[in-house]
Amino acid sequence: MSQPSISRFPVPDLAALPADIRARIDEVQEKAGFIPNVFLTLAHRPDEFRAFFAYHDALMLKDGNLSKGEREMIVVATSAANRCLYCVVAHGALVRIYEKQPLLADQVAVNYLKADLTPRQKAILSFAMKVCERSHEVGDDDYATLREHGLDDDDIWDIAAITAFFGMSNRIANAISMRPNDEFFLMGRVPRK
Repeated sequence: MSQPSISRFPVPDLAALPADIRARIDEVQEKAGFIPNVFLTLAHRPDEFRAFFAYHDALMLKDGNLSKGEREMIVVATSAANRCLYCVVAHGALVRIYEKQPLLADQVAVNYLKADLTPRQKAILSFAMKVCERSHEVGDDDYATLREHGLDDDDIWDIAAITAFFGMSNRIANAISMRPNDEFFLMGRVPRK
């Protein structure tokens, strides 16, 4: 059986990519040991690739009061609500790695309310899910709840922005049938020896 395509759209030849995009892909491949399919599929549209990863990095790699694991939990919970296989699988791997909890990503993807989370993390995900599904209902009470858990306005903006950005990403991934790399399924499930 042949490997299914990673996208409905053409995946460009790496050698034909603009130098900056190729450098970014090489850097990711060196760090991860493989090229995540999102890089290959978005390289089909270089200007959008650059804009996507610039905003991704601004949201996901910044310092702040939200941990890397919490940022990834937002992606997993909201991507599950949006039924995005790619993001649930790829970012689920990062939740398992950052949180050092091999069961947590699956719990968050299926029902974060039953997951092994702190009250703060549940508050973060409750707000993210409200932004994802009912953003028109966000109000002062939501902000007050998050502040009770030590989150400030910048953190609240980050939760909303991560949710919104990945809502866009989920829709693109679903529309182009972006396939998660097989490597993501096993990452962080078994402790390294």
